[in-house]
Amino acid sequence: MRIISCFGLLLVLPAIALITIKEDPTINHIQVIGSHNSYKQAIDPALFAVFKKMDSASASKIDYEHISLPDQLNLGLRNLEIDVYADSAGGRYAHPKGLEWAKNQPSFDADGEMKKPGFKVLHIPELDFRSSAPTFVDALKVLRKWSETYADHTPVFITLEAKDDSIKKSGFTAPELFTTKVFDDLDKVILTNLGKEHLITPDEVRGKYNSLEGAVLHKNWPKLSQAKGKFIFVLDATGKKRATYIQNHPSLKGRVMFANSDPGTPEAAFMIRNNPKDKQIPELVEKGYIIRTRADNDTQQARKNDKSDFDAACNSGAQVITTDYYQKSTHFNSEYFISFADGKYFRANPLFKIK
Repeated sequence: MRIISCFGLLLVLPAIALITIKEDPTINHIQVIGSHNSYKQAIDPALFAVFKKMDSASASKIDYEHISLPDQLNLGLRNLEIDVYADSAGGRYAHPKGLEWAKNQPSFDADGEMKKPGFKVLHIPELDFRSSAPTFVDALKVLRKWSETYADHTPVFITLEAKDDSIKKSGFTAPELFTTKVFDDLDKVILTNLGKEHLITPDEVRGKYNSLEGAVLHKNWPKLSQAKGKFIFVLDATGKKRATYIQNHPSLKGRVMFANSDPGTPEAAFMIRNNPKDKQIPELVEKGYIIRTRADNDTQQARKNDKSDFDAACNSGAQVITTDYYQKSTHFNSEYFISFADGKYFRANPLFKIK
């Protein structure tokens, strides 16, 4: 019942359901809960039944869905995760083969948006392709409209995964690779459709310091009051893909997104540590980095009603905690869902004493 009453309040006043302390902390001194694969809609039951017969273990891991992005933000979530696939020519994901693998499924892309050039938002090509925001432009426009409606909202973290890994199975579309040009286009799409005025960028955080990491270690994150109405994008990538995004942009100069970088590198500011029991997380948080971790994954914790990972995430001080279950599952019986006290998803970070 506490989630229902909290939700009702936030529908009326979503922008203030956030933090009750009087102080104005920097944004690395807060802690938020957000969603994983935030755009994901359920796989059609007929297609899911076919997939479950083929691979029941894998099917169980993706047996979840989310309410719309604005509804999540209205509920109080302050992190969203978006997967983007490049589609410079258009049409690469317009005709998922999963529609042929099971009969009598609802129509897909009736307006033909997937046929147009531009970044697409989906989980797994051919199989898990239904999205509440099928194109990245759709997602950004939805976020901008919500943000301008509730202009005083606390900052929203967006973890963005640039997906181009091929699935080594017959019938699956090979994704377009993320080159420097594709990343340049991705930055431009964010700037054009969300607007620079709605963003906290690496350049702003770096300020007068020689490197982004130097700024972070000197606690140069913006104050919460300065971050109202804004979004912080973080590229969830490592290895060659991360290097491609950083190339010719030392300390992420001129880039729109932060990167999942390692301590000791000029770009280090935001880090993704999926294991909430990682003993390094509190040390990294105390130094000034912002860390994202997970409360659950692959439906495992929800099926067991096991909140130990969530408790570890909270205690670690990781500023961003993601979940698939800010509400109870509608796909299987479980009492599992997570929130902070009183059904909230935003609070002062317990690792820091507010003065």
